[in-house]
Amino acid sequence: MRVVAGDRKGMPLKAVTGSTTRPTTDKVKESIFNIIGPFFDGGTVVDLFAGSGGLGIETLSRGAAHALFIEKDSRAFQVLQENIKKCRYEDSSELFRVDATRAVKALIKRDIVIDYLFVDPPYHKKEYYDLVETLVESGKLSEQAIIMCEHSTEVTLPENYGVYRLVRQETYGSTIISIYRYQEEEGAIE
Repeated sequence: MRVVAGDRKGMPLKAVTGSTTRPTTDKVKESIFNIIGPFFDGGTVVDLFAGSGGLGIETLSRGAAHALFIEKDSRAFQVLQENIKKCRYEDSSELFRVDATRAVKALIKRDIVIDYLFVDPPYHKKEYYDLVETLVESGKLSEQAIIMCEHSTEVTLPENYGVYRLVRQETYGSTIISIYRYQEEEGAIE
């Protein structure tokens, strides 16, 4: 596992051992960023089920200004801390060792606007995708926000989360990447 592009391109990242997390492969990660945009000019990213931090770190490397990493598993959280330190992103990152549901409740109370939301929960926990709706309904996402959900082919996500519509889906084996973007009118993709 490594950083694919940007300021930290080629930097190897430590993966979590065991079966508690499912790291996004470099191939899938590169594909995600080919879809949502190769580089960014600032913005805030929330990586809700961060694991070792690969997606959030990649977004920082590609130009995002700030990242919030949410990870409940203690081993994964330790690896996440090591990867953030190795990439020298301590000043632009906030790490929270807490369940995603509690994290979302805390995010709603903060003065924060999310530009990139990554949601990749354990595949058997379909209810965690409802947290996207909670953040949308709370007005925490910018109009330019991109929502990326990684899920099993056995999970069907909605066509929209409020005004954020499903604009693209890609399948990689048993994994689907679903991308949502703001749409003012039906059929109009920004």
